[in-house]
Amino acid sequence: MSSEVQINQGTSFHASWLDAIRVNMSAVERRTSSIGTRRSVKKDSQLAFMLKAVSCIDLTTLAGDDTPGRVKRLCQKAASPVRKDILEAIGMADMGLTTGAVCVYHEMVETAVKALDGTGVPVAAVSTGFPAGLAPRETRIEEIKRSVAAGAREIDIVITRGHVLSGNWEALYDEVKAFKEACGPILMKSILATGEHGNLTQVGKASMVAMMAGSDFIKTSTGMEGVNATLPVSLVMIRQIRDFYDRTGIKIGYKPAGGIKTAKDAVVYLSLIKEELGRDWLTPDLFRFGASSLLGDLERQLEYHATGSYSASYRHPMG
Repeated sequence: MSSEVQINQGTSFHASWLDAIRVNMSAVERRTSSIGTRRSVKKDSQLAFMLKAVSCIDLTTLAGDDTPGRVKRLCQKAASPVRKDILEAIGMADMGLTTGAVCVYHEMVETAVKALDGTGVPVAAVSTGFPAGLAPRETRIEEIKRSVAAGAREIDIVITRGHVLSGNWEALYDEVKAFKEACGPILMKSILATGEHGNLTQVGKASMVAMMAGSDFIKTSTGMEGVNATLPVSLVMIRQIRDFYDRTGIKIGYKPAGGIKTAKDAVVYLSLIKEELGRDWLTPDLFRFGASSLLGDLERQLEYHATGSYSASYRHPMG
């Protein structure tokens, strides 16, 4: 996170801010249905958007059979996400392109930190009992502290969904605040698991509470729920980011995760961010994709932009 972006120290709990949140589902659907279809993106702008999308990916492996070798290969891809010949063909060989971060379980943090040494790519660790988030709070806090000690520079925490479903907003605030204190100066992304919240008004309120409690990013999902990132959910969350900024002057980042697989998807999400929050949010400091498979299609589309043809899929390995 660059020095220009302010770390969120959080605010007091403001129940009145939540009382004002009412989401009109029909209006949200009308707004999001127009993104990507209302106007076409010119070819040069498509190239810029695709390169931006690459830089905003949290390249991730969260499998039970992860090995140090797999993580090291993923880190190599993060440090050099697009083949050199493609970047040379589009005149971008010297741009220093990397992904936004590499995201792993705690057990692989030290391996990733060593593999990424000198690249400038931070390691993010999923934490607090990912993906369910139902371990005892003391265990979840200890996991954060251990990942920070191991060299993680970003922590993706998961909230207790029951607090949202029961409307216990102060309990959610207290939980996220405790996790933030455990992170210290390290960037914290709060995973809301929005597909399990019941409705968009609950999504909006959970987003605001997470920001009040100190979240530096709010994230849609673990990528493992039945419903992950969607445009309606994204619109609700980023409008809460805008409202929080209007109230506090603090810019909070956004991370849609799960289900974003194509370059076209990425352009749609970046267009939404640009239109709703402005160009300041079109940076890895304030926007990330939780979508590792997206990188393969972005690289293929960049190659097509450069050469007019696609190569075999094995030419675009993830690690």
